[in-house]
Amino acid sequence: MTDEALPVRLSHLLRHCSVGALVRGPDHLVTVKDTTFWRGGDEEGIRHVERVRRSLKISKVLRTPPKARVEKNGRVSGHAIPALRFPGWTWCSRCGLLQHRPWRRPRTGRAETRGEVQIDPSFCSGPGPSHPVGGDVPVCGGRLEQVPWVLAHEHGYLAEVPWHALAHFEPRRPARRACVADWESPYLKIQPADRGYRVLCTRCSASGPIELRFPYSEHEWQQPWLRKPPENRPEGLAWILEINDVRIHSPETRTALVIPPESRIRKGTVVDRLYSSTDRQEEIRESRTGLQRRTTLRGIAAEWGCGIDEVEEALKEIDRGYPLYGESVGDGDLFGGEYRALIGEIPDLQEDEDFVTEHHTRAWSDLGSKLQGTAARLIAAVDRLIAVNRLKEILVLDGFRRLEGRMTPPDLTGKADWLPALELYGEGIFFTLRESFLRRWEANRQVRNRTRIFLDRFDGSGVRSPMGPPTVSPRFLALHTLSHLMIRELETKAGYPAASLRERIYCQSEGAADSGSMAGVLIYVAVPDTEGSLGGLMSQAEPHRFLRLLSAVVEAAEWCSLDPVCARQEGHGPGLLNRAACHACALVPEPSCAFGNVLLDRAFVTEVAGGVPGLFDIAKRPEQRG
Repeated sequence: MTDEALPVRLSHLLRHCSVGALVRGPDHLVTVKDTTFWRGGDEEGIRHVERVRRSLKISKVLRTPPKARVEKNGRVSGHAIPALRFPGWTWCSRCGLLQHRPWRRPRTGRAETRGEVQIDPSFCSGPGPSHPVGGDVPVCGGRLEQVPWVLAHEHGYLAEVPWHALAHFEPRRPARRACVADWESPYLKIQPADRGYRVLCTRCSASGPIELRFPYSEHEWQQPWLRKPPENRPEGLAWILEINDVRIHSPETRTALVIPPESRIRKGTVVDRLYSSTDRQEEIRESRTGLQRRTTLRGIAAEWGCGIDEVEEALKEIDRGYPLYGESVGDGDLFGGEYRALIGEIPDLQEDEDFVTEHHTRAWSDLGSKLQGTAARLIAAVDRLIAVNRLKEILVLDGFRRLEGRMTPPDLTGKADWLPALELYGEGIFFTLRESFLRRWEANRQVRNRTRIFLDRFDGSGVRSPMGPPTVSPRFLALHTLSHLMIRELETKAGYPAASLRERIYCQSEGAADSGSMAGVLIYVAVPDTEGSLGGLMSQAEPHRFLRLLSAVVEAAEWCSLDPVCARQEGHGPGLLNRAACHACALVPEPSCAFGNVLLDRAFVTEVAGGVPGLFDIAKRPEQRG
């Protein structure tokens, strides 16, 4: 069998097509090998992301995955991500016969036939239907398909289903106990049963059902591409899962925005090239005489096509602290740093930087002075309005989980000095809510009582988030639900499918940390293309457009097509962590939500549950709320 190339988007490669995942191609399923098999990636790593690494508490180098492309002649150039066809077992759609890796059958160079049917790796070579005595034995000829089951363990292991063991799990006769597994000869069949399927051994007539739970033997491999068993026998039972079960593979990723001063680095400049070449810096600094130093500088300048004075000035710039210039980067201060960068105005901003914002706050306030009624009050509720014309997001793959169990690193052992990461470029819209407005609403007793229900459920839910566990509070529930409602509305107004939009919730009560209070939402799109996106999202931050957007969002929150059922929900979803939120109103595609589509309730945006005032009810009817 010749190797085949399966095109995969880079953004998918670090998510549902990452290490250990089952990826469906046009003709078969494959599983992606771990990073120790990857070749040809960015050996130097992604540069100028020290703040990102520190804020995410990552000590390893971040590297982009290798890339390959299919040429016009069909050949693959570059370095592809290695994968293995898996499951290796196939079954016949006609007779149910199991065959192991039939595509590895040796070819003789001529067409082989049995009776009138040609033997082909894509078709069953088992015995066919009954035939006249003395006649040729025809083959079945049914099409072979990969079996739709795998064996997964919560420690991150994945293996073939032990079909022989399933058929002989409870042998009652000695002859059956003596039956030995043989992966080369087709003798096992999968047959429909009253409840599911059974595995039949045609040699000894033993049979058994396909059980959901089964022991993970010490003879099973850790992963399909590793021909070695686990170092220690896994505790607990493994699960036999269908290949489309989401529990087989859950990627663990984290993201962070590149913000000033690192976003202001002018890539390709002399100072950037010198900063990225420690060898060149050492060569200059180790020059013992002025003549030797001058010669070194002249050689570097000639190589880079610049003047000697530019190289000298670049070295001085590095000595002054380029690129951070002495600014401390606190470990773990991810959202606080991003929030301050979003609300602050950047001086001397250039359009080709990696973090470009355009503040509309003044124009937004001026618009409020010209309007009256509900529109003016909605404007008063929003404190800042900012268009993010350009942003860069770093997406990092930490590993994966199976059955929501232990996390497995991308290299399986965690010993590698690097992690796969991507640079994603895009645009967004950012707004904050007025603190005085929020405090007034949060003080309401009904709001606090409804929040307490979410708090009690969340503490025992075990729900995880790539953004870290949120602090469940009235403002978080309101901001998160508002973000989802806005994503759904932007799908029609900005021209982006909801699945391509992302959210970042900046939420913190005053005094909870050094960064002070935060109450903001960033909705953005980011793709692995330096040109970024099309601009349809940031244009919605223009004050008149944003007012129409916000008005439509609040109006949509007031009524769901599944009301009153949706509005009266006492709890649904994982851990019962959603209330007045469903697929008809507030739920969004899974890639869009940073918190697993939970902690959503329209009652925190507008009044849908009797007695509980929504956030924007105060804005619309201030005289009725104390």
